Parts: sequence; C-alpha cells; structure tokens
Amino acid sequence: MDPTPLTDTAISDEITRHAPREAAEMLAELDDARIARALEEVNPSIAQEILEEFDEARRLAIVAKAPADTARQWTRNQTYPEGSLGRLMVAPVAVFRPETTITQAVEELRELVKKAVITYLFVTDAAGRLLGVVVMRDMLLGEGSTRLDAIMIRDPFSLRPGMTLREAMRAVLNRHYPVYPVTGPDGELIGLVRGQSLFEAEAIEISAQAGEMVGVGKEERLSTPWPRSLRMRHPWLQLNLLTAFLAAAVVGVFQNTIDRMVVLAVFLPVLSGQSGNTGCQALAVALRGMTLGELPGGHERSLILKEALLGLLNGALVGVSAGLGMYLVAAAERHESALTLAIVVFLAMTGSCVVSGVFGALIPLALQRMGADPATASSIFLTTATDVASMGMFLGLATLLVR
Repeated sequence: MDPTPLTDTAISDEITRHAPREAAEMLAELDDARIARALEEVNPSIAQEILEEFDEARRLAIVAKAPADTARQWTRNQTYPEGSLGRLMVAPVAVFRPETTITQAVEELRELVKKAVITYLFVTDAAGRLLGVVVMRDMLLGEGSTRLDAIMIRDPFSLRPGMTLREAMRAVLNRHYPVYPVTGPDGELIGLVRGQSLFEAEAIEISAQAGEMVGVGKEERLSTPWPRSLRMRHPWLQLNLLTAFLAAAVVGVFQNTIDRMVVLAVFLPVLSGQSGNTGCQALAVALRGMTLGELPGGHERSLILKEALLGLLNGALVGVSAGLGMYLVAAAERHESALTLAIVVFLAMTGSCVVSGVFGALIPLALQRMGADPATASSIFLTTATDVASMGMFLGLATLLVR
C-alpha cells in the first residue's frame, strides 16, 4: 500500500477488506501514529486482531501513539479471550458524577463532542460504578440547574465483558440501543460497545460459518494470497479424502453384490445425495438454533429425537418415489427381483435419512461439547456419516434380501 495518497479513513476501509495478517502486512510500512489512527476507525475487535499480528515491540509502539483513553482500552481489551465482548469495547466517554448539573455537563460536552460521537451520558459514583444513563432528550428539556441523578435512568441495562458475541446478541436482541455500557463484576463501568460494532462482529461470525462447515477458516478472505489459502484449506481436503476412502471401503465390501446386480450402482448416488441433503437440513437448523441461543441446556435429546422423526417421515415419503423408480428400472431390465429391489430402496432410503437427521443434529453438539466451533468441518463429518449409512444400508439389504 502506498501511504502517501491515502487518508486515514481510506486506509481503515482498505484493511477491513483483508484478513488480520494481510492487514498488518499492509500497515507495517506506515509509521506507528498513522497505524494507530487507522485502527481507531475500525471495529475494535478487528483492531485487536490486527494488533496481535505485530510483534510485541511494534504493538506497544503503536498503542503508545494512540490517545491515552484509547490506548488504555486497547490494553484492557487484550486481556479478554478472542470472541468475547471485551474485545469490542471502546473507552467510556461523557462520564459524570451524579451531582453534576445539566449546565455543567453541557459545558464539558462542548469539548468532548469534538473528539468522539456521544449518544448517552453515563453517571458513576466515586468508585466508578455505573449508577445511571442520561439521554440527550432529557438534557435538552431539563433546567440547567437540575442534577443528572434527577433525570438519569437508574439501574440501566449493561453487558459483561466475558460474554461471547452470541450471548451478547441474545441479550440485546429486543433492545437495539446505539451504545451499550459494559460493567465489571462490581458494577464498575469499564467500557462501551456500539451496537453497530456488535452486529458487525456477529455478521462476520455468521458469514464465516458456511466456510467453516467445509474447512475454510474465517480468517480467509478474497484477498488472501493463494499460498496461504492453500495451506489453510488443503489439510481439510486430505481429511475429506480419508473419509471418502471409508465410504469407498463400504462399497468395496459389497462388490460381489454390485457385480451380480449392476442396477444397484445406478441408485447409489441417489441414496447418498438424498440422505446427505436430509442431514444438511438438520445440520443447518441445529447450527442456527445454537447460534441464536434457541437450544437451552438439557434439550439436546429433544432436538435429536425431532430430527430422527423428520428423517423417518421424509425418508419414507421419498423412499416411496425412489422405490417406484427402482421398480421401473429393474422391470425394464426384466430383473426377476424388481419388487424386492424396490422394497430395498424404500427401506434403505428411510433408514439412511433417519441416520442422517440424527447425525446432522449430533455432530455440531459433539463439536461444541469438545470445545470446538460447532460449524468446524461439520459438513465433512456429516458427508462421511451419510455416505456410509446410505450405501451400507442399501447394499447390505440388497445382499440379504435379493437372491
């Protein structure tokens, strides 16, 4: 990046279109003060991720060039784990004592608004504990001599820094405030989170979910160089190949059956595709429910039973159509066991859809239980389960029932 013709805002816009590592590489050529100014204009969580890509000495130098309040907040934010609300905090501004009058607050605001966008006033006690929030409308309509504690909203809603983004999103789902205070364990005001930043961060997480299902990490962007993309993607493709060998092994076990009834090979992709789609439907619903917090603890069993039932019903209905198709094909080839083959397709379709539905719900739950992101490579694991189940049931039943 050529630093000369670009404004700080243009630099900020540019780095948000890149993964943290590439953004840090772009910024490395600039002086520390300009990097600090650019990072001030991006989502705080993105700023944290980019800062962490620099070595410690350069990171400290950049933080030192930021305004004192921002530098302190960046340092505080770094103490919270990745994916937590603490990473999104900005420094509190417009913080007043309860005895401050409207006139006094307005005079101080005249200077504060030159450096920051102010939506609410926050009232704290001497220990920094949040007592209330003052909205601008009440400031405008109040008498100049009125104290802030007389017009503030007491015991205001606040977030906790240790919350995950999903927990925070669920907490603010019906509030839609432009700014949320963040308080510590003793109620002290430790930062602010802008609603825009919160929704932006969650949008990034949700947009990455589809990629994570097939082994594409959220740090990969369109601008990521191909060597880095190759390193991030290829291991998952090797895993996918390994699991594909497992499905192929199942087919190999029944090679004699396929040689005896070639018509079975025609219907293998039909079974695999239909059961795979059933599993993907269950997986999508499970991931959505987990993301939105619609799956409280202890209700996992109900989810699995529901998906098993849906798999049974959908599999049976689709199995009728698939069985009819098998009957017509086998009858056209004058196969003596055409009806039996149709029954085999029906049973295999029904059973594989039940298994697919169960695994579609079970895989993200298991990944979450192991401490991993529920979406991580879930599609790869699901594909393996559905292929093994559908092909195994189909060929196994054909071997047992068709003589």
